Amino acid sequence: MTTRIRRARRCQLSVPGSNEAMLRKGAASDADHVFCDLEDAVAPSAKIEARGKVAWTLNNLDWGRKTRCVRINDVTTEWCHGDVISVVESAGENLDTIMLTKPYSAADVIFLDRLLTQLEKRLKLARRIGIEVLVEEVQALQNVEEIAKCSDRLECLIFGMGDYSGSQGIDTREIGGNGGYPGDIFHFARFRITMAARAAGIDAVDGPYSNFKNEEGYRAEANKARALGMVGKWAIHPSQIASAQAVFSPKSEEIARARRMAAAYREAEAKGLGAAQVDGVMIDVAVLRLVQNTLDKADLYGL
Repeated sequence: MTTRIRRARRCQLSVPGSNEAMLRKGAASDADHVFCDLEDAVAPSAKIEARGKVAWTLNNLDWGRKTRCVRINDVTTEWCHGDVISVVESAGENLDTIMLTKPYSAADVIFLDRLLTQLEKRLKLARRIGIEVLVEEVQALQNVEEIAKCSDRLECLIFGMGDYSGSQGIDTREIGGNGGYPGDIFHFARFRITMAARAAGIDAVDGPYSNFKNEEGYRAEANKARALGMVGKWAIHPSQIASAQAVFSPKSEEIARARRMAAAYREAEAKGLGAAQVDGVMIDVAVLRLVQNTLDKADLYGL
């Protein structure tokens, strides 16, 4: 069984693959994860040229500890296989994951898995390239459990609510907005995606919020995603990075309390007791599991 790599994904920053200046800014940003976009952010006439720009930046810029990702065009397009082959041949050693857009079923993900396997063998790459999947079609949501478990390369499910809204016929004025719905119009989709991801042992990430000048609205949507167990959210503009990193990071007082609770339980356990008490809260094995989630995040983010 392949062990999946744990990666920080509090903020996934979108950067157009055709824009060299933005690619440089993305590499220098504070985001955990940057995806160089060959899909929606690149005009059809610029897609092939953008592959070379993305490969150059992966090979030549200092990305620090970021996850380096490329978002490719979907399997129904004329560009998909060329995106994969070109970028992996040119920069496979410096590529962490590929983000697959608009899959309808597990078969679309398996296609990418097989193609990557062939390329890695031929190129003798030292590291496996992971897969991230955008759930942005109603068919994908219907098949999300199958998709989540179809490949041991799969690391992350992302809710693409923009295309999903179009696919379902949802009327929203802006991507990530509620469109006047009396409640959270995306609650079911987020919940289902997160549950499928967690059951498969992978991450779930929330998609874009298009009004990048509305920090309050962005944080509100990020908090909804975090409450359901998602680990991060997209940023379509650098101004959203700090909000995402803050929302999905445990606060220092939460980490300190978690450490006290874990220590108290371990001490009680050593004495043959099944529970302990900290700050008026009873800690048993179930509570320890929640505490460990906080400690795991702190460790992953270096907090």
